[in-house]
Amino acid sequence: MARTRQPGSIRRRTLLLGTAAAGALGAAGAAGCARVPSGDALARLKSQRTVRLGIAGEVPYGYVDKNGEFTGEAPELARVIFKRLGIDTVQPVATDFASLIPGLNSQQFDVVSAGMYINKERCQQVIFADPEYQMLDSFIVRKGNPKNLKTYEDVVKAKAKFATGTGYAEIDYAVAAGYPEKDIVILQDQVAGLNAVESGRVDVFAGTALTTREVVKKSAKAEATEPFAAVVDGKKKIDGGGFAFRPTDTELRDAFNLEIHKMKKSGELFRILRPFGFTENEMTELTAKELCR
Repeated sequence: MARTRQPGSIRRRTLLLGTAAAGALGAAGAAGCARVPSGDALARLKSQRTVRLGIAGEVPYGYVDKNGEFTGEAPELARVIFKRLGIDTVQPVATDFASLIPGLNSQQFDVVSAGMYINKERCQQVIFADPEYQMLDSFIVRKGNPKNLKTYEDVVKAKAKFATGTGYAEIDYAVAAGYPEKDIVILQDQVAGLNAVESGRVDVFAGTALTTREVVKKSAKAEATEPFAAVVDGKKKIDGGGFAFRPTDTELRDAFNLEIHKMKKSGELFRILRPFGFTENEMTELTAKELCR
């Protein structure tokens, strides 16, 4: 799949399921094409008792499971929070990751959560709740890590054949470390990355610590490196992912944010995210304001 830049240039990753699940996602996406009326979002959603949640079909953030049901940290968290806001039903709407922000702003859905990193460029287009998690990067490498690749700088020094996924933030991080963008191998997702490393087509595939450690679990030929922070402009980069809202929907965002903070304080947030592979190290007190700078 050719790499395309999402508006705002920051990228995230997409890990789609198999053919049957993809078909289910496509059907849901088609059903979600009707535009949602504008107005006071919180009052409207309470009245209609349904919220449309834009997702990108990515494990573990939001996807279709083996039973054909939408699940993932985002749908499960959304169900709890919106229920408390008086909105009974969360309707996931699957689309391509690059279409999430345009779809949100064109009112195809009410809120977006797809493991979306919060950054300055995106904050010029949407408003975010505070992140529910923070994330470091990791590499998929051959067993034993023969080239000793632990950072992007290591990849550059070793002149390793480097790959990452379509639209991934890791493209920018590799380039910031000095890797020529034209030489980066762009693959569809972490599964394709694992296959490329196992077959020897590339030396390393970069992704998030969460998704790399999950995808290598059953591999006899590859492993995930220890999580690390990319260095950009001399500063370590720790990303945070959160729910995105239209800029006019501040009341809805603020109500959602209030619930997120209650859940962080009580430990309920971690209990919801833990079954999807998150660890305590990925819980965060970062704010959207910090990440938007």
